[in-house]
Amino acid sequence: MHHVDTRIAYLGGKTYDLDHMKTTAPAKLNWKDVEQTLPFLAALPASARPSIHLEEVNAGQLLFRAGTAPAIMFFVLTGEVRLIRLSRSGGEIVLQRARRGILAEASLDQGAYHCDAVASVPSTLLSVPLHTVRQGLKEERFATAWRTELSRELRRLRAQCERLSLKGAHERIIHYLETEGEHGAVTLTQTRKQWAAELGLTHETLYRSLGQMMKSGLIRIDGSKIRLAKGRL
Repeated sequence: MHHVDTRIAYLGGKTYDLDHMKTTAPAKLNWKDVEQTLPFLAALPASARPSIHLEEVNAGQLLFRAGTAPAIMFFVLTGEVRLIRLSRSGGEIVLQRARRGILAEASLDQGAYHCDAVASVPSTLLSVPLHTVRQGLKEERFATAWRTELSRELRRLRAQCERLSLKGAHERIIHYLETEGEHGAVTLTQTRKQWAAELGLTHETLYRSLGQMMKSGLIRIDGSKIRLAKGRL
């Protein structure tokens, strides 16, 4: 079972809980559920599974801090984890928002983390010892699945870069719904303020734009679900 120290961290004026995780690591994971969420993990050798644990974290909990040596590879099953650095002014710079995938894949061959990882919302993760991942990558089946997953993440990041190059808020919102959603619909797993930051917008601009787009019939909003109107698809 994975443990970290129990200090409190102060980052950019915010307090993060270093008690890290309330672990609910059952003797056996439900691998059918895991493989439905992250299919590429089905390619892990069966011998690796006893070393893998299910972890539950609260919003605001710090998984790891920049400068510490990696020992665990995390995979996000539900929720969201942000990789962050602090600007010179103490503001938070988000490097990645990990949902349903590998967290900090670069840590596999690095001597230290280059950023902090903080749970945005209550999240469920798998923790896998780095040596287990490295050993698994010696097997062609898992190595192929790993490369495919990294390629998927690269395509997602390219879409994000393209989205941020768009000038208008409406265009960025439509692009997000088309590229990140299914059939033009997205169920947000983050606050709208966090979504605004991901879109490179102020939350005031996002709220105003959503209102305008809904009024003009471009989108429909039902709680956390936002979809493009059928005529737009």
